Amino acid sequence: MATLDQKSPNVLLQSLCCRITGKSEAEVAHQFQYAVRVIGSNYAPTIERDEFLVSEKIKKELLKQRREADAALFSELHRKLQTQSVLKHRWSVLYLLLSLSEDPRKPSGRVGNYGALFAQALPRDAHSTPFYCTRPQSLALGYGERSAGLSASVGTSGISSLGVYTLNGPTATPQSLLSGQPPQSAAAQPLGARLAWALPVSGSSSSALAPLATRPLLGPPVPSSRVVRPRKDGEVSEAALVRDILYVFQGIDGKFIKMSAQDNCYKIDSKVVLCKSLRDTCSRLSELGWLHNKVRKYTDARSLDRAFGLVGQSFCAALHQELKEYYRLLSVLHSQLQVEDEHGVLVCTESSLTLRRLLVWMYDPKIRLKTLAALVDFCQGRKGGELASAVHSYGKTGDPQMRALVQHILSLVSNPILNFLYRWIYDGELEDTYHEFFVASDPNVKTDRLWHDKYSLRKSMIPTFITMEQASKVLLIGKSINFLHQVCQDRTPLGKITPASNSADTPRDTAELLSDLEGAFQEKIDAAYFDTSKYLLDVLNRNYLLLEHLQAMRRYLLLGQGDFIRHLMDLLKPELVRPATTLYQHNLTGILETAVRATNAQYDNAEILKRLDVRLLEVSPGDTGWDVFSLDYHVDGPIATVFTRECMGHYLRVFNFLWRAKRMEYTLTDIWKGQMCNAKLLKTMPELSGVLHQCHILASEMVHFIHQMQYYITFEVLECSWDELWNRVQQAQDLDHIIAAHDLFLDSVISRCLLDNSSRNLLNQLRAIFDQIIEFQSAQDSLYRSALEELTLRLQFGEKKQQKETEGQWGVTAEQEAEEKKRIQEFQETIPKMRSQLRILTHFYQNIVQQFLVLLMTSTDESLRFLSFRLDFNEHYKAREPRLRASLGTNRGRRQSNI
Repeated sequence: MATLDQKSPNVLLQSLCCRITGKSEAEVAHQFQYAVRVIGSNYAPTIERDEFLVSEKIKKELLKQRREADAALFSELHRKLQTQSVLKHRWSVLYLLLSLSEDPRKPSGRVGNYGALFAQALPRDAHSTPFYCTRPQSLALGYGERSAGLSASVGTSGISSLGVYTLNGPTATPQSLLSGQPPQSAAAQPLGARLAWALPVSGSSSSALAPLATRPLLGPPVPSSRVVRPRKDGEVSEAALVRDILYVFQGIDGKFIKMSAQDNCYKIDSKVVLCKSLRDTCSRLSELGWLHNKVRKYTDARSLDRAFGLVGQSFCAALHQELKEYYRLLSVLHSQLQVEDEHGVLVCTESSLTLRRLLVWMYDPKIRLKTLAALVDFCQGRKGGELASAVHSYGKTGDPQMRALVQHILSLVSNPILNFLYRWIYDGELEDTYHEFFVASDPNVKTDRLWHDKYSLRKSMIPTFITMEQASKVLLIGKSINFLHQVCQDRTPLGKITPASNSADTPRDTAELLSDLEGAFQEKIDAAYFDTSKYLLDVLNRNYLLLEHLQAMRRYLLLGQGDFIRHLMDLLKPELVRPATTLYQHNLTGILETAVRATNAQYDNAEILKRLDVRLLEVSPGDTGWDVFSLDYHVDGPIATVFTRECMGHYLRVFNFLWRAKRMEYTLTDIWKGQMCNAKLLKTMPELSGVLHQCHILASEMVHFIHQMQYYITFEVLECSWDELWNRVQQAQDLDHIIAAHDLFLDSVISRCLLDNSSRNLLNQLRAIFDQIIEFQSAQDSLYRSALEELTLRLQFGEKKQQKETEGQWGVTAEQEAEEKKRIQEFQETIPKMRSQLRILTHFYQNIVQQFLVLLMTSTDESLRFLSFRLDFNEHYKAREPRLRASLGTNRGRRQSNI
């Protein structure tokens, strides 16, 4: 059997005749020929091709037959049919069904009088589908198919049904209308509904119009009817102007009132004879047409623009709804002038609908259209959250009707944003195709930088009804979910982390949520934030030992494990005194493992110890092992989010500074040991007493300086900063708080350890002091080496002399005695040189310390100024350096002024 697409039109037409008559093909030959002649003829009956009118006629016929249930069922089926693209000519099908249902005994040929139908102010169908913002293709309300030559019956084909021009959007169909009864209380209905029930209707004898026999608000209609023509004296009648105004309301040029492209407004032709009062009234009423065109132009330009996004399409849907309600009211007004006679010719009645009464009845619609037009202007060029902000800010008005209108539009516009938000905070999913949401994602960022760089806030897209704090929490919630899934590889169902709340499925839900932003909305965000952040921190501490890694950084890279650092220095000393080019990392790694096993570090977690390693820095000419050695700590996975490369670079800088300071302490300890061990040995050499005393004085100065610096670094910098960090970490509510506290800790340590750019001069001076200590160690070692060699030779000479005397021989000859005296004299001649070298070294050291103290005294950091007081506690350097006295006086004046 051939399909319908493969059959010819003649075969289909013959099959239709057989189906309608119920006869065979041979018996319907006459009917088939007649149908062919009708289709092929040039006769075109005057039929208004309006799908809405035909559908309403069908429902009216069903209501006449007291088949209210069938009428409701037909309305629902017709609505579903309109949402489908199965039929392209729905009007033809509906007209055929209407024709087939008519009584064959009645004269047929065209749809009957529709005037009575317009008089019934039927509200919107209670089952009409809301304009859901996630389906842009459903936003077209039908009036886009309106023809340019619209001149009869209804002002626009875009009116899907008659209804009331309500304030707050769609309303349900009253059951009284299904039975043709008016509402019991007119005061309980909106203004548009009262208008629809009050407007009179002429030329209808249908029983459905019986309720309109009550006293109308606009007065009784005039029973006579006539075709609208100009008066004999040339002046246009008011009825003709009313008809033109109704067309202008819909953006259609009338016979006498047309759009002036030059002036961008509707004007009455100057050739038309009209009194000034009517001309002014028409001009005032024509403003509605201009406002309508402004809103309509915006919606037509944006409705099919997918790049406008879901929020923009929702805004267009809201405007469509308002225009649809506006068209409903116009259809009711238009029906007062639009009636068919017995032959189907359109005529106009002398109704009570005048220009003055139009001014009254269109007062509220004009205000609404003005609001919509102003809103359209205000929202030009905006999309997404920025568009929602514009709508929200425009609703800050004291007019309750305008505020309610804007709130209704805002509920539609904000619905996609809240759906984005709930999808993000409960599922961690971000499907923002048109970049409308205030959370942005960068797909080029790798997993290791997910927390820092992948997600960010689009501040321009944050709606004004959402605070920056709420937006930051929203960003953090979704970021935490994605971090758990992608970085921590945590597969816990999201429902166990935080219970999902009901999303804003409908604009009504959105409106309720927007009305309680500080209540329910804030509670939802806070609940999701606390639950998600707490679970993330638990995973990091339980599975990835975040806090233990943080303590390991303090113990090893910041030299907090004292026994381990001291023993490591003892083991490394033979290696580090060698040139840096002769070091091998595997040898140093072995020494590191030996130091771990020999100290309390061996009791640390194996996960911590396996990350501890040795690192050799870049080698420069003349560097020793002390200059290039560094400890390292490997981080990866989730903990690398806290200990980033930048943070590890800061740790490396701090470690090198602390390692050098520790080396100075270690060196001065060796210097003191040398002095203590050699003091008794060199008592037999009184010529060295002055030099040794000078060494003791300089060493004491250096020990005092290093001890004060070590105290400052260890306690005032590291311990105080660490205590603040640990308190913040314990009180942290999310991972960002921990990262911020850790970054603040490192910044504090770097700045107070003189490693930032502002302390470069101080650091250079301190390094110069460290160099003088190393140089002093070399000078003292050289002094002791020469002195011990001389002492050894003197002891050997005395032992040799005593041995010979014991054997009964002469102790030494005169020549040997002379050689011994000559050698002693040569040694004594080197002592002034040693004393001079030490004096120069002392002078350089003290000058550098004085400059360092001056820089400390002029520092803005109060702790550094107090450090200068401790370094010069006996005012030894102050007596030598006048600038220190001036700086001290300046600081005293500053403190007194502060008091």
